[in-house]
Amino acid sequence: MNTLIETLQYFVIITIELTVLFLGVSTLVALLLMYIPEERLKGWLTQQGLWGNVLGAVVGSLTPFCACSTIPMMLGMLNAGVPFGPVMSFLISSPLLNPVIITMILALMGWKASLLYFGVVFLGSVFFGFILEKAGGAKYVKNVRAKSSCCHAESDEKKIPAHFAEKLKAAFQSAWRTFRGILLYLLIGVAMGAGIYGYIPQEFVVKFAGPDNPFAIPIAAIIGVPLYIRAETAIPLGLALLQKGMSIGAVIALVIGGAGMAIPEMAMLASILRKRLVVAIVAVIWVTAVVGGLFFNAML
Repeated sequence: MNTLIETLQYFVIITIELTVLFLGVSTLVALLLMYIPEERLKGWLTQQGLWGNVLGAVVGSLTPFCACSTIPMMLGMLNAGVPFGPVMSFLISSPLLNPVIITMILALMGWKASLLYFGVVFLGSVFFGFILEKAGGAKYVKNVRAKSSCCHAESDEKKIPAHFAEKLKAAFQSAWRTFRGILLYLLIGVAMGAGIYGYIPQEFVVKFAGPDNPFAIPIAAIIGVPLYIRAETAIPLGLALLQKGMSIGAVIALVIGGAGMAIPEMAMLASILRKRLVVAIVAVIWVTAVVGGLFFNAML
């Protein structure tokens, strides 16, 4: 009974914390984006060379999009003539570096973990976007037209309010709509984390995924890539595993692999990119997850 009570307390506390964080940060980001038109964001990506990749990763980190918004926006950029490399940096960073994820890691794992996570993924987005362009990845893009975003079609049709109070209200409404869309994933992640926290023996986790197991990080990354988990699911799950003795590197590898390339996103990419480029992007996510995990274990 004591274990059940502790498990339920863990579930309630983490759910409340993540709900407040998600709504607060999402509202602030939505408010910020009202002052930065989408066309200006696209304009930042027209820079050539490595600087264009840096700006692509920056734009991706500012846009808390789901896959059904990231992919059409990516395709719209390509159709508008935005260089391929910055678009790839945007594609890699968008699902992994948005402010909600960074804030969740900050609140649950500390500022060092949050800073390291941002640095590893940001540099990976810049580097691999640059490499994919230099390797000739642009020739593997199919000739298809951009479709409207399924997540943001409703908000795109509305004009941005003129007054700050109206902007704030609209930003919160946008955050609330997004939160309703991810609530199930968040509850699943917290519930799984609570179950691990309350009932999985620590010795079991340490044996198979502890810091002494050299294969824990690459295996976690392999599991994460095909595993359909959003970051809102992976982070509370990873927190529970971390508290049970899983190495922080393996946790980060699982988060990057799972949130960076979910199965629905790969399916959408396959409709606009040729198979070789899709495989290359999946490999990029896996390498980022492994390198990030190894770096985390070394630094923390």
